[in-house]
Amino acid sequence: MDMAFITTLFIIGFMGSFISGMVGIGGSVINYPMLLYIPPLVGVMTLTAHEVSGIGAVQVFFATISGVWAYRKSGFLHKTLIVYMGSSILIGSMLGSYFSHFISEKGINLIYGILALIAVILMFIPRKGQEDKEDDEILFNKPIASSLAFIIGSISGILGAGGAFILVPIMLSILKIPVRVTIASSLAITFLSSIGATAGKIITGQVLFGPALILILASLIASPIGAKIGQRINAKFLQWLLALLILATAFKIWLDVL
Repeated sequence: MDMAFITTLFIIGFMGSFISGMVGIGGSVINYPMLLYIPPLVGVMTLTAHEVSGIGAVQVFFATISGVWAYRKSGFLHKTLIVYMGSSILIGSMLGSYFSHFISEKGINLIYGILALIAVILMFIPRKGQEDKEDDEILFNKPIASSLAFIIGSISGILGAGGAFILVPIMLSILKIPVRVTIASSLAITFLSSIGATAGKIITGQVLFGPALILILASLIASPIGAKIGQRINAKFLQWLLALLILATAFKIWLDVL
């Protein structure tokens, strides 16, 4: 890696983590197209779709550790929910990430294109869980929760994403989990998803550890800054900004695929 490539990666990681921190959505859905298209655009080393997904998996793994640690004494980590959804998403993400090396570059980009459109739609679904209840009063459909987690894990494992941007609205809208419990528990579930995704990517040789380290450092700096600034900006404006960014990149990917 030369200095130009390192600088480009750091800027991409900083921008993606800054935006994700402002909006409260996982960074992979933003970083994936940026890592895919910006390096060749500025004339530095080009990353393949497999390499981008591998780097993203490692980044999500480290990014979610701090989040889970912060909530460890909050009382909002629902153990039963985490066990059911976490075990399913772990298996799904490991399978998805392992078999992703059999999928073509075009196939991975197609999956991202579909996922990006779903992400935009889910961003505008009202996030209304149950009213806050005590941990032992929260009820949810365990078979549905496990099945949905497995599906999310399989898809996110292919892309190296944690799947939180899909997981959170599903937990709120379908499973009716209280908001604060959803936010905390989804971090733990996403962390388990990233373990499976990272393991599968490493086993199949899809991870470039140098670029991954640069993105991790950038995210540790940018995410807290984005979160603080995001609290001062109108939430709807942020939603529309992110939606437009994702739609633009999805449009570019769909053009390449078709």
